[in-house]
Amino acid sequence: MRFNGSVLWTGALLAAGAWGQTPPDNTQIPPGAPTIRTETRLVLVDAVVRDKKGNYVTDLSAKDFKVYEDDKQQSVKTFSFGADPAAPPDTHRRYMVLFFDLSSMAPADQMRARQEAAKFIDANVGPDRLVAIVNFGGSLQIAQNFTDDVARLKQVVSGVRMSATSTAQVAMVGGRGPRLGGMADFGVRSVLMALRSLAKNLSDVPGRKSLVLFTSGFPVPPETMPEVTAAIDACNRANIAIYPVDVRGLTTMPFATPRGAVMLPGAVRDAGIALAGFEVMRIAAFFQTGRGGGGGGTSGGGTSSGGASGGTAPAGGGAAGGGGAAAGGGAPRGSGGTAGAGGTSGTGSGGLGGRGGAGATTGGATGGRSGGGGAVGNLNNPQYRNSPLGRQQVIVPPFPPSASTNQQVMYQLADGTGGFVIANTNDLLGGLERIGKEQNAYYILGYTPPESEEGTCHVLKVKVDRGGANVRARTGYCNVKTANVLAGRPIEKELETRATASAAGTVAAKMKAPFFYTSADTARVNLAIEMPAGDIKFDKVKGKQHAEINVLGMVYREDGEVAARFGDTVKLDFEDKKEVEKFAEKMFHYEDQFDVASGTYTLKVVFSAGGESFGKLETPLKIDPYDGKQFAMSAMALSTSFHQLKDVASRLDLELLEGKAPLTAGSMQFDPSGADLFKTTDQVAIYFELYEPLLVEEAAAPAGDAQSPNPPKVAVQLRVVDSKTGEQKVDSGGVDVNGFIRKGSQVVPIALKLPLNMLAAGSYKLEMMALDSAGRSATRSATFEVQ
Repeated sequence: MRFNGSVLWTGALLAAGAWGQTPPDNTQIPPGAPTIRTETRLVLVDAVVRDKKGNYVTDLSAKDFKVYEDDKQQSVKTFSFGADPAAPPDTHRRYMVLFFDLSSMAPADQMRARQEAAKFIDANVGPDRLVAIVNFGGSLQIAQNFTDDVARLKQVVSGVRMSATSTAQVAMVGGRGPRLGGMADFGVRSVLMALRSLAKNLSDVPGRKSLVLFTSGFPVPPETMPEVTAAIDACNRANIAIYPVDVRGLTTMPFATPRGAVMLPGAVRDAGIALAGFEVMRIAAFFQTGRGGGGGGTSGGGTSSGGASGGTAPAGGGAAGGGGAAAGGGAPRGSGGTAGAGGTSGTGSGGLGGRGGAGATTGGATGGRSGGGGAVGNLNNPQYRNSPLGRQQVIVPPFPPSASTNQQVMYQLADGTGGFVIANTNDLLGGLERIGKEQNAYYILGYTPPESEEGTCHVLKVKVDRGGANVRARTGYCNVKTANVLAGRPIEKELETRATASAAGTVAAKMKAPFFYTSADTARVNLAIEMPAGDIKFDKVKGKQHAEINVLGMVYREDGEVAARFGDTVKLDFEDKKEVEKFAEKMFHYEDQFDVASGTYTLKVVFSAGGESFGKLETPLKIDPYDGKQFAMSAMALSTSFHQLKDVASRLDLELLEGKAPLTAGSMQFDPSGADLFKTTDQVAIYFELYEPLLVEEAAAPAGDAQSPNPPKVAVQLRVVDSKTGEQKVDSGGVDVNGFIRKGSQVVPIALKLPLNMLAAGSYKLEMMALDSAGRSATRSATFEVQ
């Protein structure tokens, strides 16, 4: 079970760029202008209304609007119009972000887009019209903060920038059509994550924000749809409307080969690494992505009602993923095909009514694609709305049939957030002018939503009581936890008092808090706690056994000031006491995440477990300085729970909506353990991250430059020593971990196996040293016990 409680944002993203970028000139920011940096119980819906002739309707009042959530009308509590002259002066400012997706644009298209953007800036920026410029080329770079300085903006927007990653799809000659290569798949996830991160940090900027996305678009495979869902939901929470601009202009054709596509014969496979005899290296290879056997595998047959089951495969190749739903059935995802010996199965997708089955393991041949024409199930049925499929279909609206493959995600982002798409035109400036005019022509409606389960998503509809009016508004929202659910509640004060008191807790729990850098001098701490489930007190509430665990965490600086705080509530419900007794036999696992700046701290966590039971934990927390330019290593997280990513799709979907960052390496996801005591028979993974700026520098080299004959490489050495005697028990030697590198990213997430079967009972120190091909090194250590 995983829960979100991330609370602290340091504000470093816009102030210092990403990964050590040069800070923008803050003197250009007008007084009082916010910096790009959530939520309340109030749901805000912005609506744009136009008449039959396409003119904006600006004379409506609150009584003219009707807002529906899941087809039930809601009472409008707040109402405003963007150009209302009677509104307070500080609400007149409009904020626009020009977001350049460098990963998808050809240089000539990017140059034209920047030239048209400069013309738009020249005519549309002023004291109440502030613009910021963002570049995405593998990481998010804030090129210029919000400003009304026209000269500065035009200077920053000019020129062509290179990208360290790409979303270009790979077209196969003689195959089944274009598909994403490994680098493109990472690029798609990265750009969607960048949009989500930017939205999170724009949430404190007042009013509706316009984000102009200059892009050539990119195909989104079914397994990446949760990222689209999370990006749209984050923008809706921050009241951001996305306006994608297809920079390819009239050259975009629905059936044309995508710009930047690489023509390759046959299927493309990532190269594997040699499997060494030492089991640490074997587990390193196992955790990496796409290390399946030879090709082959028959594809699943598509039918008019959805994908049929995948066929069988000979040794060395995986069978295709299986079944979609019957027409209109809206069934859950089908089962995957079986793997051939030494190989793996692909991912098949069924009809639109149900999600395609996931293959048995990653790698191997991709199976049959979508079955033809399965009808969409009834997504108003709560059974489907709150499943991963339902969340995606509610939040991600359908795209028009005329949209090309690369344009589909543009329409999804625009329609889902209340914007519109500029496509199939060479008049980019005219499209930008349309976007600029809309900054003064929107209404904001607010209502208090009914109670709903966390993680559920809901359909939004807005109607206007005026003949011939056409309304455009965002399509839905998801109910996820706030940053601190305990804020303002008596329990928060009670737990804070317990944290500062001298009395020890009554529940014996264990806690670990490994950290991972997210930007210069900022880290995400992954808190993990293990507590005896039998110590959690249940009461009978409404016929069920109910318990609540309230968690308060505080990060203290050396001077005693609080640097970060988070609060969370976990609700547990069981049908009867027998289920409670079964639950009490195991340890209860709790996770949370929070961000904190570099420094030396003390982390204190207090939790109530029902009645008078409570736990109290404390641990030192040291986040080393990190400038984003050096070779570095994160802390190490030990994990006894790890799964193939395809096996945790529904949980990953919810984590993304909650703004969490799951620990993933290769094809696996890892849950950090809160304990450090293991049995020799336990399967324990070591998850950590390396930060290698040379990888981005290599990938970002301008086209035509000679590539280095020796691209950056990384390796690690694992040692285990006896904590009492200092005697070395395990030395892995150099372990090649280059298979974990994701091109275009300087973050290298790695997972190795902890060789417990080579150790006797006792206390040990785990030492990890990382090296890169430039001769730089980084080290980390952790302690654990074997029983």
